Amino acid sequence: MLQQQTLDKLRSLRLVGIAQAFEQQLTQPATQELAFEDRFGLLVEQEILHQDNRRMASLLKAAKLRISACVEDIDYRHPRGIERSAMSALTSSQWIIRHRNLGITGPTGSGKTWLACALGNQACRQGLSVRYFRVPRLFESLRIAHADGTYPRFMNQLAKAELLILDDWGNSKNDCPTAQRSHGGDRRPPRPQIDPYRLSATY
Repeated sequence: MLQQQTLDKLRSLRLVGIAQAFEQQLTQPATQELAFEDRFGLLVEQEILHQDNRRMASLLKAAKLRISACVEDIDYRHPRGIERSAMSALTSSQWIIRHRNLGITGPTGSGKTWLACALGNQACRQGLSVRYFRVPRLFESLRIAHADGTYPRFMNQLAKAELLILDDWGNSKNDCPTAQRSHGGDRRPPRPQIDPYRLSATY
């Protein structure tokens, strides 16, 4: 009874990782032989792991990546022109922390979206906030936000993203009301500066 009460209290405190680890310890006689400090340390480690996984799941859900891709799945033997050294530098996500832009170029079907989503996934796993948009969909969201008065809130949400992935850039013929107002007759927002990083995906 006391053990169940302890588990209930842990869950009420949202210490789910500790509760799960404690239940496991109760079913593993070997852990009973460990010192209290060792057992408690295992509980804390499990709680940290649980919270990290929960945060990562939340970041991935908010990112809305188009493709479930991981950088570990890149096949460098495939003749796409992707250099391992370049990817190694990008997967550290230091370019995101330093507020640099990245352009992924290549013909249709060469895997640009897959690479972008893989880097977005990697950023989420490193605790960074990510948002993915196809540019036509982003323009449509901007139109809706202007119409219903939620534009400031929507822009604030975009500004909070540490990595903003814009897919299908330059392929949209849609008019962007924000771009028209901000840039005169030009119906598209200015292209972001890609320097110093550019990654090519080619067959």
